[in-house]
Amino acid sequence: MALRPYWKGYLKLSLVTCPVNMTPATSESEKVRFHTLNKETGNRVVSQYIDSVTGKPVKDENEAKGYARGEDDYVILTDDDLDAVALDTVRTIDIEKFVPADSIEWVYLEKPHYLMPDDAVGNEAFAVIRDAMKADRVVGISKLVIGRREKAVVLEPRDNGIVLWSLRFGDEVRPEENYFEDIDDDGDPDLVPLVQKLIKQKTKRWSPDMVSDPIQESLLKLIAEKKKAVKPTKKTAKTKDGAAPASNVINIMDALKKSLADEMKNRKAG
Repeated sequence: MALRPYWKGYLKLSLVTCPVNMTPATSESEKVRFHTLNKETGNRVVSQYIDSVTGKPVKDENEAKGYARGEDDYVILTDDDLDAVALDTVRTIDIEKFVPADSIEWVYLEKPHYLMPDDAVGNEAFAVIRDAMKADRVVGISKLVIGRREKAVVLEPRDNGIVLWSLRFGDEVRPEENYFEDIDDDGDPDLVPLVQKLIKQKTKRWSPDMVSDPIQESLLKLIAEKKKAVKPTKKTAKTKDGAAPASNVINIMDALKKSLADEMKNRKAG
């Protein structure tokens, strides 16, 4: 079931324009969320904005955005002020240029959204732009206002639709060479074949089940137990004979050989 669109506007390429809508491709609404309570009464705790000088709560209608121009000195901006400087990119995704599909490094990709036609009339124009990008193996570069901030975005054709990724700006990305330069250039040539065998044994087709959230599952289980008024028991990590776990410092060659052996045993057992 399609969700309510997060954004509505227009997709534009030169003189070709079509109405579109956009929905975030990811969601955290299924995550376990907690409310802050007063432990003594069981009532929810309500947060309020407090005036830093008077100490009194501030009414919703009196809240405003402020830009600091000095110590305790602000330029106040209302919602009307902010709306007055809205850019064209609030309602239009104008594709300015195209780049090869594989030329954008993953670290620049921020958040994905699904982009689709907003009515039947715009279907043809949308499909033509999508299919042309597919044929030329390119993605479109544009700008869009998301949450009152203009973001660079990339449009990637995907199946019958388009995935729009918001992009991080260049000054938000840290150069990887600053962190990887002190790492050895080459691994031990005697160990690499062993790792390759281990990789081959562990290689499977991708499935979303591979990235399930064990903490989420544990929280749901804990909540279910609480509902039944059963106190959960804490388990401590022990070996079969009850002793404390052994040190994790072991020889890498031995570890790889043992891993390969365990994989083979598991395969035979399966």
